[in-house]
Amino acid sequence: MDEIIKYIAVYALPVLFAITLHEAAHGYAAKHFGDNTAYMMGRVSLDPFKHIDLFGTIILPIVMFAATYNTSFPMAFGYAKPVPVDFGKLRHPKRDMVWVAFAGPASNFLMAFLWLLLAIALQYFQVDGTFFKQMASAGVSLNLVFFVLNLFPLPPLDGGRILFGLLPHKYAFQLAKIEPYGIFIVMILIYTRIIDGIWINPLMIASSTILELLISPLKLLLN
Repeated sequence: MDEIIKYIAVYALPVLFAITLHEAAHGYAAKHFGDNTAYMMGRVSLDPFKHIDLFGTIILPIVMFAATYNTSFPMAFGYAKPVPVDFGKLRHPKRDMVWVAFAGPASNFLMAFLWLLLAIALQYFQVDGTFFKQMASAGVSLNLVFFVLNLFPLPPLDGGRILFGLLPHKYAFQLAKIEPYGIFIVMILIYTRIIDGIWINPLMIASSTILELLISPLKLLLN
């Protein structure tokens, strides 16, 4: 139990930032492209309470992690309150929805970069704090997972909305029919680990490589 509490403490702040900025980024992008719905509802905000769903953000991930902690594959899955977007109000609905959808995962990649900067700073200044180093490391890995998983091309994930915007209308509306079942399909893919080999692992390697390339000038400077 102590290990679980410690694990939750390390991940609590990174999860809070990852969810809050992800949802706020969707709202900001929607406002930029002409839809003020989220802005008028106060959802373009860094206040985490505007985005947290009691069951999806807190209860479900904790229960799933606690239930699988002693297994070979501990895991957690959750969600936040989706930011309301009226795609019909976007200036170019089909094109702009791609950018609105991509804004969320992009914010997670940016946060992974910022957590990596913090990790390097802690090491450079020789900060004696294992907890904060673990939190920075958790922030990098968690946000990369958010980035990669949300780009999976299946609605209602952001990748599904991006694919909808890129496909011709005929195929886009066929894809949209999957949305009511999409979250269940994703959960099955996560539970069976099928998604690991076909999507998560390859994209995690690619994303980590890009992060290292972006941070390499700073590392050279500090060395």
